[in-house]
Amino acid sequence: MSKQPAVLTLTPVVAEACCAPLTASAVTPEAADELAPAFKALGDPVRLRLLSMIASAEGGEACVCDISDTINLTGPTISHHLKVLREAGLIDGERRGTWVYYRVLPEKITALSRLLNLATA
Repeated sequence: MSKQPAVLTLTPVVAEACCAPLTASAVTPEAADELAPAFKALGDPVRLRLLSMIASAEGGEACVCDISDTINLTGPTISHHLKVLREAGLIDGERRGTWVYYRVLPEKITALSRLLNLATA
């Protein structure tokens, strides 16, 4: 049994609310509750870098062994930051042998992007 917490998933309310940019309509309380943890997680420079590294990795996923070699932090600190990203619904991880491979969850990134896309307003 995995000790990892369940990853948050998008609800229909969030998907609908995030189709409209901020300038088109007000964000519902439900959508704000769903998206705020993701924005908060991305407010940390280390987590933003980690998400970028995972998203830009060849094949769309990155091994924690590769990530830890490029960031000058301890293993437990990197694990903490990855956990925050996972709990915010931004990434998912899969254990393969000794290592965990992470990939970005496009649904949450798309929802954040739609909300902030003012060009379509």
